[in-house]
Amino acid sequence: MKKSYQLNTKSGLILEGGGMRGVFTSGVLDNLMDRGIRFPYTIGVSAGACNGLSYMSKQRGRAKCSNIDLLAEYHYISIGHLLRKGNIMDFDLLFDVFPNQIYPYDYEAFARCSERYEMVTTSCESGRACYFDEKENPQRIIDIVRASSSLPFVCPIAHVDGKPMMDGGLADSIPLLRARSLGFDNNLVVLTRNKGYRKSNKPSKTFGFYRKYPKLREAIQQRNALYNEQISMIEKMEAEGSIIVLRPEKPIIVDRMERDTKKLLDLYEQGYAAAASLEILGKLAK
Repeated sequence: MKKSYQLNTKSGLILEGGGMRGVFTSGVLDNLMDRGIRFPYTIGVSAGACNGLSYMSKQRGRAKCSNIDLLAEYHYISIGHLLRKGNIMDFDLLFDVFPNQIYPYDYEAFARCSERYEMVTTSCESGRACYFDEKENPQRIIDIVRASSSLPFVCPIAHVDGKPMMDGGLADSIPLLRARSLGFDNNLVVLTRNKGYRKSNKPSKTFGFYRKYPKLREAIQQRNALYNEQISMIEKMEAEGSIIVLRPEKPIIVDRMERDTKKLLDLYEQGYAAAASLEILGKLAK
């Protein structure tokens, strides 16, 4: 019988995005599920939000299926999708056919779970992060995770409650401070980049995109600097012992839009092994 662990009530799980590099997180979460480890609070961004949903519904292997098996069979990332639908990924497959037909998402299990779960989007109007914890309305859940995963330039603007939204990573790539603001100060942070990684110091260009949303343009331009600040803070807190961090140890060879399933499987296995070797219970247990 699988053993269940009771974590400290102030424990939080923070899941970075990173596109297909999120298979590392899929491996981490599958290991946590195998060990019966549940966090009182979890927050996910973009790919982290997608993976976190399967963790919340306790559907072990579902995120791996989406990121690797489904990709191998349906080839849902391509320039062809971008040219035909204005989206580099087949969102109709990922956020309709997959959760409703191929590998149905267990909305009832998600609604029943006692743990709190938030997903992050970026408001096109304000350029600020929005945090949603919907559990009851299946369509709204899909709207939120779709918006959180809508990357600038290669995905269309999504809508939540009629409001234009995009990738949560633009405004809050690693929402550790959000968790702490809610009182969860005993945290495990799952990153999808190697230690020491930094984005370019140059502001991201927006070209002629999103002229209707100047605050979104500002968020895109400032994203690199904000991300680097968050990483520096995380490394400092990790060195002080105030947070636990899991990240890939091998050099990252998986692209944000990676289509090589062998590379993806290797990164998934890295995530599983990293969580398996993690002595998490001593610091996070009740």
